[in-house]
Amino acid sequence: MPPRAPAPLPQTCYPAVWLWPGQALYSGPALGLQPHSGSVWCLAVGVDGPLTVRVGAQRIQARTALIPPRLTHHLSMTGPLVSCYLDPASARAAACRAQFDEFCGDIGVQHTAEVELFTPPTDDVGALRWLERAAPSDVQQLDSRIARAAKQVRDDTAAAVSAAELAASVGLSESRFLHLFRQEIGCSLRRYRLWSRLMCAGAEIAAGHNLTTAAAQAGFASPSHLADRFKTTFGLSATQLLATGLTIRTP
Repeated sequence: MPPRAPAPLPQTCYPAVWLWPGQALYSGPALGLQPHSGSVWCLAVGVDGPLTVRVGAQRIQARTALIPPRLTHHLSMTGPLVSCYLDPASARAAACRAQFDEFCGDIGVQHTAEVELFTPPTDDVGALRWLERAAPSDVQQLDSRIARAAKQVRDDTAAAVSAAELAASVGLSESRFLHLFRQEIGCSLRRYRLWSRLMCAGAEIAAGHNLTTAAAQAGFASPSHLADRFKTTFGLSATQLLATGLTIRTP
């Protein structure tokens, strides 16, 4: 049975992370990260002042910075931070990059709507609004076959249903299904399954379960597998993030 959704956030709730398939949003104190690289785009916003991104000998200061995947960097600042993580294949990642006219090397600086992004979200509706400002995405009606397959992945993330089986269940060839899935969802089936498992694990943790239970329920082979996928995606460990006492949301 899936865990019960967490109660509504109080206006003072802090810090928090929101998880959706293909994107995540963190709002809270700076995490004291060490130099790292993640597998997704990261939009970092200094709420009260500039942040610093170091890439090799390069030092960049800005209120908003867009960091590409697989770039080793050191992000540092004091005070509150909002970080948005976007799957590289998603429409939102492309939309977010389009909000930057200025780049220092590979780092985008000064989001066109950065003043609006200085106000951190305080609830689920606000988080989605913040995401839409940061990385606008056209709302479209999904192909019903892909919507059914995506729901099947989300509903049972621990199931090892193959692409061929999903394709057959909606009456498509495997190759057509995989192409259409990426086109409609904005990321590959493999990445969508990973995001869905991370969402499920987040919901389990939000319901009070430990990492071992969360990993098993979400379909990860072990707690270390969950920890590895989490760090590869977000560039920091789940243990480090949970130590902040944050609230995990899966709207």
